[in-house]
Amino acid sequence: MEETWRWFGPDDAVKLNQIRQTGARGIVNSLHQLPYGVVWTVEEIEKRKAIIAEDKSLGLYWRVVESLPVHEKIRRGDKDTAQLFDNYRQSMRNLAACGITNICYNFMPVLDWTRTELHYPIPGGGNALRFNAHEYVGFDVYILERPGAEIGVPPDLLARAKKWVDNATQEQKDTLLASIMAGLPGAFDRYDIPGLRKILAQYGEMTADDLKANLKRFLDEIIPTAEEVGITMGMHPDDPPRPLFGLPRIVSTEQDIADLFAMNPSRANGLTLCTGSLGANPANDLPKIVKRFADRIHFAHLRNVAKEPDGSFMEAEHLGGDTDMVAVIEALLEEQKRRQDEGRADWRIPFRPDHGHELCDDVGRGTFPGYPLIGRLRGLAELRGVMTALAKVKNLPL
Repeated sequence: MEETWRWFGPDDAVKLNQIRQTGARGIVNSLHQLPYGVVWTVEEIEKRKAIIAEDKSLGLYWRVVESLPVHEKIRRGDKDTAQLFDNYRQSMRNLAACGITNICYNFMPVLDWTRTELHYPIPGGGNALRFNAHEYVGFDVYILERPGAEIGVPPDLLARAKKWVDNATQEQKDTLLASIMAGLPGAFDRYDIPGLRKILAQYGEMTADDLKANLKRFLDEIIPTAEEVGITMGMHPDDPPRPLFGLPRIVSTEQDIADLFAMNPSRANGLTLCTGSLGANPANDLPKIVKRFADRIHFAHLRNVAKEPDGSFMEAEHLGGDTDMVAVIEALLEEQKRRQDEGRADWRIPFRPDHGHELCDDVGRGTFPGYPLIGRLRGLAELRGVMTALAKVKNLPL
C-alpha cells in the first residue's frame, strides 16, 4: 500500500523533511488558505506542488487532495448554487491537469470530525483525542440550548451532562467549544455560540432523506466531470457516525455506503475508508465493510477507537481499540492483489496513519489536533509492520 501523510501546508508545525523521516512520501494536502467555493486555479495548485517537491532529495509528491471542500449551500440544497458547482468542476479539471486525481471529501453539515477533549491524558504524559458523551449532551442541551436537544437522551446521561455544566468553569466551557470547533482545521469559519445557533437554524428541519437528496444532486453534478478527467472521489464517512446538533449524518453505516453507491454507480464515486470514523459505530463490522466495498475504496485512513456503552469513545493505539486492524489490512491487501491481477496501473491503495496520540516531543509542539508527528509515526510503523507480515505470509503485494 502507498504510504501517505497529511500535511496542512507551510504553516504546519510538522515540516516536510520530518515527514520524509517517517518513510511516507505521498503528501495529502489541501489549499486551506482559499475560501470554500472558489476555484482552485492551476497557478495555486502548481505553487503548492512546487513547495512539496522543492527539495528533490526528499522525493515527496502531492498524492491526495483532502479535501476539496463542499460549500454549505450545496449541502443545504440551496437554489443559488450553479456557480458553486461550476467552480467545483473547474477545480477538479485544474487538479487533473496538474496530475492530481484522487480527491477525498465529506458531506457532514456544518462540522467535520467532532471531539469534546483534545488533550485527554494517557499513561506516561501523552495525550489523546476523546469524545465524552456527557460533555457533548451538556453542550447541546444546556450551553447551546438547542430546542429539543434533550429528546431521546437517556435520563442518566442527561443528569451527568447537567452536573458537568453546573460544575464547569467558564474556561472549561470555552475549551469545550474550541474543542468542538477543532475539527475544522482548514475552515475559515469558527463559530461562537450565537454563530453556531445561526448556521444550525439555516438547516431548518432537514431530514436524512433531504440530505441524501442533496448528496445525490452533488454527485449528479460532479461525477461526470470526474469521469471525464480521470478523477476518483472518495467520500469520507461521518465522524462520529451519528446525528449531531440536530443535523443528520448520512454516511455512518454499511447501508449508508451502499446507498451512496446506488446514487451513482460510477467507479469515480468511491469511498475514503476511515476505520476510526466507522469504527465509532458499534453496529459497523469494519472487515466486512472493506470486503463488501473493496473495489470502491480509493483512499484509506487507518486508526482505531475504544468505545464505551454511553456513546463515548477515545482514540486508541492504531493496533488497539475495537477494530480488528489486521483483518482490515488483510482485506485491503487482497483488494490490491485483485487490482494488480486486472493489470491496473493504479492498483496500490494510498493510505495514511490517521490521527495519533501526542507523545514525547509532540506535547507542546503546536500541531493540529489529532495530527502530531511522533504519534502518527508510531502508528505508521505499526501499520507498516502488519502489512509487511501479511504480505509475506499471504503472498500479497505491498
